[in-house]
Amino acid sequence: MKKLLSTLLIASIGGGSALYIQQKFFKEQNFAEHQITYTAPVKFTSSSNAFSSTAPDFVNAAEASVNTVVHVTTQTQTQDQLNYDPFHQFFYGNQQPQQRIQQGSGSGVIIAKDGYIVTNNHVVAGADKIEVILNDKRTYTAELVGTDPQTDLALLKIKEKDLPFLPYGNSDNVKVGEWCLAIGNPFNLNSTITAGIISAKGRNINILENDPAHGVFPIESFIQTDAAVNPGNSGGALVSTNGDLIGINSAIASQNGAYIGYSFAIPVNIVKKVVADLAEFGTVQRAFIGVSIRDIDSKLAEEKSLKDLKGVYVNGLTENGSAEQAGITLGDVITKIEVILNDKRTYTAELVGTDPQTDLALLKIKE
Repeated sequence: MKKLLSTLLIASIGGGSALYIQQKFFKEQNFAEHQITYTAPVKFTSSSNAFSSTAPDFVNAAEASVNTVVHVTTQTQTQDQLNYDPFHQFFYGNQQPQQRIQQGSGSGVIIAKDGYIVTNNHVVAGADKIEVILNDKRTYTAELVGTDPQTDLALLKIKEKDLPFLPYGNSDNVKVGEWCLAIGNPFNLNSTITAGIISAKGRNINILENDPAHGVFPIESFIQTDAAVNPGNSGGALVSTNGDLIGINSAIASQNGAYIGYSFAIPVNIVKKVVADLAEFGTVQRAFIGVSIRDIDSKLAEEKSLKDLKGVYVNGLTENGSAEQAGITLGDVITKIEVILNDKRTYTAELVGTDPQTDLALLKIKE
């Protein structure tokens, strides 16, 4: 009897303990569940949830542009220079210099349906014969309409009609970071297209010849890109994703002669002015104010006791030039400029900026 009672007592205690533990466990678990703050699960970057911006599509721009870029080849007759050697002359007599044909190549861009083509001056400089090969393999002997060493541009003309041509864009509106295409014939690989972005604007890399004695003042304001450009691309097109011409590829920065990430194009807004003058006059019409200017910085302001940093400092004058005749003197500070349009409307212009190295200035009027 006593054994039975002991067994029942032990069972009752065990069951009660189990019930107590179970109830306490579930209450604590439910409490914990209510206190947990659930968050959305972490997602790894994939094609479905990565940066969702639409990738640039170059197909339309490439198709619209590739037939407007041509291959330019040149031939130049050169003579070997013979060193005078009296012994050689005694045994073999006077030797005539041997003529050789030097060949070169580059690219060009058709800018009008009646056969006008723009290229680099350095592609055709000194050439005795210039040929243009279209993308469809048709070949023409080109006329050299004119050259402009100051901007490294040249204008060619072939006798053909209804050619595909590349419309002008507006290089002033081009923004750093925008995508672009470079089209040309690097290493004689015809109709090669590469892509990159606009890396910088207004680059002066001091690559053009400076020869004041012959009136050559280089104008450099290159668009820098990282689109691959190599020898043979010179004179080719820099094109926006809309298929507009925004520059003429001209140079690369390289220690080995091949592309290492930096290429430079002449802005199309410079091209438009140069080409229009070459077509009409055979040379580029430029006006010179006749002053040597210097940007005003804190050092110059202190040296010359200037009150502020606005305007430009007149550092020199061309004798009998327009500025001298207008009464401007050495040491003047130009802060405002009056602009008179051809229809006699007059404006006070804001001086946006200057580039003493090229003797260029940019003005802005409210109109």
